[in-house]
Amino acid sequence: MMSIAAPDTKRRALGKGLDSLLPRVQIPTPVSAPSEGEGGRPREIVLELIDRNPFQTRSQVNEEQLGELAASITANGVVQPILVRPIDGGRFQLIAGERRWRASKLAGKATIPAILRQVSDEQAMEITIVENLQRADLNPMEQARAFERLSREFHMTQEAMATRTGKDRASVANFLRLLRLPGSVQTRVEAGELSFGHARTLLAFEHAEEMEKAAQRIVALSLSVRQTETYVQGILHPEKKEKKEPKPEPVVDPNVREVQERLQRSLGLKVHIEDHNGRGKVIIEYAKLEDFDTLLEQLAES
Repeated sequence: MMSIAAPDTKRRALGKGLDSLLPRVQIPTPVSAPSEGEGGRPREIVLELIDRNPFQTRSQVNEEQLGELAASITANGVVQPILVRPIDGGRFQLIAGERRWRASKLAGKATIPAILRQVSDEQAMEITIVENLQRADLNPMEQARAFERLSREFHMTQEAMATRTGKDRASVANFLRLLRLPGSVQTRVEAGELSFGHARTLLAFEHAEEMEKAAQRIVALSLSVRQTETYVQGILHPEKKEKKEPKPEPVVDPNVREVQERLQRSLGLKVHIEDHNGRGKVIIEYAKLEDFDTLLEQLAES
């Protein structure tokens, strides 16, 4: 019987929640609802007094999902307060909760419940990344650029970034390597045409032209990551290339494919969904016990 190692405590950074990263602050001048104390309690703040977070790592927002959230806010209000920090001129800067902030504006709300915190630029950026990683809102390229920004602007090592975000150092390194991809391939990754596994496999090539040509073929043939690995190795080592070209995978329902890709981005593991007229199974693959431990923690927190 296989024994399962106990989850590593250093992987629990995401499970602690954002509150553990944020010091409490007393704000001397009330904006609204003066009867409410600070100390972490939410208060209503005028939406127009809140500026967007300049450290926001998400570059793409699903407008349909944003509209659904706006409709929910219209009906039920904002369930979870956003996080802001005070800045000059009596204004506030968003730390976490951009979708709720944007949806509230879309819903025509004048104010939004918010919790005030005093944080530095580094903390603001760190918290933004952690929040997005917790919600799996970032595509692989957005994550890569976020880690690169932590390195460039705050001089964090890969080990420090791994500790701050709850990821292992190898994952951080793999995300940063994606920035070697040419712009056209990065765009395909952002659009969901290529997965993280596809993109990482393309890095075996030395030249941008090779990566672009291979990416076009992968998308055209709907190759899986494993088929892509075989295809790439066949180009790099033609003497070992199999006689048969990789065949396209069976046609998958777009809705099933979307859920499958969302799960893969969320879990960081390969996911395969077998669906047969509404019945089927979800297969999650992991390569080492550390991945299995992380999966258990994610499932326990959800």
